[in-house]
Amino acid sequence: MQDIFLKIWDRIDQYDSSKGKLFTWMLNIARNQAIDKTRSKEISKDQKTKGIDSLVHTIDRQDALEQNIDGIGLKEVLNKLVAEQRFVVEHLYFKGYSQSELAEEFNIPLGTVKTRLRSAMQQLRSIVGA
Repeated sequence: MQDIFLKIWDRIDQYDSSKGKLFTWMLNIARNQAIDKTRSKEISKDQKTKGIDSLVHTIDRQDALEQNIDGIGLKEVLNKLVAEQRFVVEHLYFKGYSQSELAEEFNIPLGTVKTRLRSAMQQLRSIVGA
């Protein structure tokens, strides 16, 4: 926010009242600054790459998680779900997708993802007797 006020302060001499109101001019500076900030965050995310050590650590964690899931019998319970429901539950809870990421990645409407998840949770409750 401070950077926006500084930019307005530094560029006040560029304001031309014949082109519009002061408030509109300031609003445009704030909007452009917000867009620039958002774009720079997206670029920095794209430029970040995981090292091989991080990748190995992630794979090890996933293997450990799968072993824990098998150990408590959760895999058997999940196998009782309809394939579409199981797919949604596995991706949301075990692979770390958000609902919107899952919908976008696999080209499934967001409403369908939510419905399948809700149905899966109801089914799981009835399976485990909760």
